[in-house]
Amino acid sequence: MRLLERAEHLASLALALDESASHGGRVVLVEGEAGIGKTSLLARFRGSVPDGTRVLLGSCDPLSTPRPFGPLVDIAHGLGSNFERLVTALPPPPRATIFTALLEALRSADGPLVVMLDDLHWADDATRDALQFVGRRIASTRALVIGTYRDDEVGAQHPLRVVLGDLATSPSVRRLPLEALSIQAVSELARDTDLDPVELHRRTSGNPFYVTEVIAGAPASIPATVRDAVLARAARLSSEGRRTLEVAAIIGSAIEPTLLTAALDGETAAEECLARGVLRTDGLRYFFRHEVARQTILEATDPGLRLALHARVLALLEGEPSDARPLARLAHHAEGAGDREAVLRYAPAAAEEAAEAGSHREAAAQLARAVRFAGGLAPTDRASLLERYAVEHSAIDRLDLANAAWAEAIAIWSQAGDVRRQSGALAGYARSLIVAGRDPEAEAASRRALEILGDTPAGPEAVEALGVQAYLRMLGRDNEEAVELGRRTIELGRDLPAAISAVTLAWNTVGAARILLGDHEGGRADLEESLRLAELHGLDRHAAGAWSNLVSGLGEMYRFADTDAYYEAGHRFTADRDLDATRAYLEAWRALSLLHRGRWTEAETLATAVVNAPTRSAISRTMALLALGRLQSRRGDGDAWTTLDEALSIAEPTGTLQRIGPVRAARAEAAWLAGDLERCAAEAEAAVVLAVRHRHPWHVGELAWWLHAAGRPVPDASAAAEPWRLQLAARPREAAAAWTELGCPYEAARALFEADDVASVETAHAELDRLGARPALAHTARRLRDLGATTIRRGARPSTRSNAAGLTTRELEVLSLVVAGLRNSEIAERLVLSTRTIDHHVSAVLGKLAIDRRGDAAAAVARLGIDLQSGQSPQPK
Repeated sequence: MRLLERAEHLASLALALDESASHGGRVVLVEGEAGIGKTSLLARFRGSVPDGTRVLLGSCDPLSTPRPFGPLVDIAHGLGSNFERLVTALPPPPRATIFTALLEALRSADGPLVVMLDDLHWADDATRDALQFVGRRIASTRALVIGTYRDDEVGAQHPLRVVLGDLATSPSVRRLPLEALSIQAVSELARDTDLDPVELHRRTSGNPFYVTEVIAGAPASIPATVRDAVLARAARLSSEGRRTLEVAAIIGSAIEPTLLTAALDGETAAEECLARGVLRTDGLRYFFRHEVARQTILEATDPGLRLALHARVLALLEGEPSDARPLARLAHHAEGAGDREAVLRYAPAAAEEAAEAGSHREAAAQLARAVRFAGGLAPTDRASLLERYAVEHSAIDRLDLANAAWAEAIAIWSQAGDVRRQSGALAGYARSLIVAGRDPEAEAASRRALEILGDTPAGPEAVEALGVQAYLRMLGRDNEEAVELGRRTIELGRDLPAAISAVTLAWNTVGAARILLGDHEGGRADLEESLRLAELHGLDRHAAGAWSNLVSGLGEMYRFADTDAYYEAGHRFTADRDLDATRAYLEAWRALSLLHRGRWTEAETLATAVVNAPTRSAISRTMALLALGRLQSRRGDGDAWTTLDEALSIAEPTGTLQRIGPVRAARAEAAWLAGDLERCAAEAEAAVVLAVRHRHPWHVGELAWWLHAAGRPVPDASAAAEPWRLQLAARPREAAAAWTELGCPYEAARALFEADDVASVETAHAELDRLGARPALAHTARRLRDLGATTIRRGARPSTRSNAAGLTTRELEVLSLVVAGLRNSEIAERLVLSTRTIDHHVSAVLGKLAIDRRGDAAAAVARLGIDLQSGQSPQPK
């Protein structure tokens, strides 16, 4: 069949190939419904590329649990020995190692290279993450990566949607949708038949696969469905041909000729199937024309015959060498054969292989398959399986299933009298409940994990149980107890290699708690020890957690300047490893830091990016909403309450001071700025008791201040941090000096607002005007009138705010992101520009600032007095 109405799409692919050679690599995502011609388009483009262009094609498996890195394993031989060795290694190396090797293989390609990844809607987690990693960095290569997927199967909750959303803003990534054939094209295809082209187009909706199946089947009338069309075409085969087709459908989407022949006891009619066009070949394997056709044949096969054929294929695959057995396929055929023992032999092993490759959805699916066949297992074997099931389902955010599995495992271990395993399961259950926001239940499970061990000699289970309790105390801001329990955890696990993960996290817990107790240097040292252990033992997520707590802990203590180096290093670490959840949390806290330091444009950029991202953790979203809501209320934007309402809806169920305290304080401030003193008091009262109970200096101080500002009695605020204590003691000028020392200009101006002399309040008025803080500016103007000021300077127009370096509006925008710590590729993603364009902008900015290194940009901004808030760019004086 000819390929009609695809000339423009082929031209787009050809252009992308040219651009990849001249302007850096490209990713093209071809999308369309099943049968629209995505694979046919790839085949035609593959045959049209210039001589000397290498083309590698990998296809994703339509199995319920595909093999990790499936399509990349298919093409590994064409990407160099190093990548092939890593992606096929058992056990696999860390995913970051494989991703980096893949990117290096693309970068070092000798000549034009096209990588095709077909049917990404079936891709495993590891393949999707590899695409995301490479897609973000494709401009650094000269390769063209083409992926295809069914857009009608990739809904809002499909895991591929996250990858598509992440890559959507990159200038090096584009989508190429395929449309149905027009009636003219259908008429052209049906020219030599007796079929009515108008009716054929109406029945098939112009779907190319459906159209060609109908025509190939030569029916007297048009079949009602594509399934009927496929079966009509198959009916024209001999009995040997139909049996060959049935066995091929059982084997899968890619059919090895030797396996097909063996399954048919040497009597294959593959040549007939190829001649009739129901199968095709690439010279090495057979394929169905479309997965729809394979599924149709599979479903039409007698159920008893299906069971027997699955068992036959399973036996043949089991005959392969043990180190070459495809575990995911073995588990698939074991289930198809209804072979319980084989499912329990292969599905957990396939799950382990998938988890080691980072394909946690596939691992969870394999374990779910095993659980379905686990009815006759010994109770303790079932409990062990359920624990693995719970861990993998937690990893894919199916906490409902994970928590149910933990509960069942706990009950089994309890009935068996195995307190060690019961304690370990309770500790795992507690961690899962924390992530689910069910802190009271987590507390109960954690305490029970400790209680049942009693006088049992210490082992890894005791270390884990104690570590979880320490972590809960830190989250609840019971910091002294967190330090004590964390140190006991470290001591218990010091000589237990199996407890290294719990020990590493305990150092993290102790360090975070010490910072919150005011021991900033000691806490930093403990967190750096956690970081050292994590990096030594390859615990990337624990290392990311250490960077996260260094930034958030110091930020919560208003030590914003101290967070800069940790943010830059942690952001680089998490971005390089695609640890997006932690990277988002770092960005949310960076936004808060920038907000309090008066760098509002940069704060808005980062907070908005986190809030608008396709999926983010609840804690990242809470803190980003907090930064954005505070900024909106301080500017007088109308959306502030909508933002702060969402922040409260996420924070309140946690019951923790670290989320509720700052959100309630921000809402109290917004109410005060709006002149609603009743609401200001109510918001502060909702959290102040919790803050006082935990003696948190910053939350106690701010919540007590808003009660004072609303004219309400102030509780014991002896624990308040110095700036708030000075404000509550009616010492505004000293409070302003304390805020200035911390680098918080808005807070300094707000403190100075309370002074009883015109000069001090005028200073506050000028600073609030510079920041663009309209509501507070209005309060200050009224305060000046109350003090008898005869003239009150009007706020400056935006057009009068200038910068001494003569930066353009775009350069100011780029500069704000450079100062925020973003790299050129990340700035390009934010501003939807090419990395090369950003390279030029950054070079121009550094030249105008007369500096050589981007790390000196912040100092140059301060030295020249550049206002990054305005976005205006008058010429320098």
